[in-house]
Amino acid sequence: MSVKLIAVDMDGTFLDDEKRYNRARFLSQYQQMKAQGIRFAVASGNQYWQLISFFPEIAHEIAFVAENGGWVRDAGEDVFNADLSRGHFEQVLDFLHGLSDVEIIACGKRSAYTLRRYSDDLKAVVARYYHRLEIVDDLRAPQDTFLKFGLNVPDSLVPALQAALNDSLGHMMTAVTTGHGSIDLIIPGIHKANGLRLLQERWGIEDGDVVAFGDSGNDLEMLRQARFGFAMANAIPAAKAAARYRAPENNQEGVLQIIDDVLNARAPFA
Repeated sequence: MSVKLIAVDMDGTFLDDEKRYNRARFLSQYQQMKAQGIRFAVASGNQYWQLISFFPEIAHEIAFVAENGGWVRDAGEDVFNADLSRGHFEQVLDFLHGLSDVEIIACGKRSAYTLRRYSDDLKAVVARYYHRLEIVDDLRAPQDTFLKFGLNVPDSLVPALQAALNDSLGHMMTAVTTGHGSIDLIIPGIHKANGLRLLQERWGIEDGDVVAFGDSGNDLEMLRQARFGFAMANAIPAAKAAARYRAPENNQEGVLQIIDDVLNARAPFA
């Protein structure tokens, strides 16, 4: 069975806990992937402008499903971007401003935006994931195409808050977990699997020819859709339940180990 597309989540999956990967090993693999006609896509909840910084050598020729599917690009060309209506944007903000212990990042196509009144520590953390970030006094002020919201919350509140958000905003937004203390609000149906589907249609690739890797709640649809869905050994239980296969943990270069299996036609790719 041939593999024609490899799609990777980043945090907790492709990247180790220090936000690094074995660049030399991967770039060698990437050249082999190209020789075998295998495409590579990054599928992440993170901002496009941050994601391209991890792949300076090849960002101009690979695909990105950024912002949890909110913005899809192929070789520097836009394929799709979400566009949250102004009415829904303001309704969501009204609800979020009524919550305590929630810090908001409004994720636009041009930039991300967060509030000046938040702590410097929060702004520093947010800046690691949003390389284009503007600090504003009012999240209603920026004029941009908005793709999603990112929320920073205490870890202990994530399950209850995710349920409350889906109960109250489910007709407009879907709350998905993206890692420790993080929830994304995405437009229903606009997720990583949808972004990959658009790329697959563009390239003529079936689900049976896709390998996907993930570890968190925003990877579930992608892991189910791909014939070769791999949950990392460090993945949350829901991701492991969604995936048919397992990969070694992110700190052991688990994705790169499985890519070697793909390139050498070892099980389950034989």
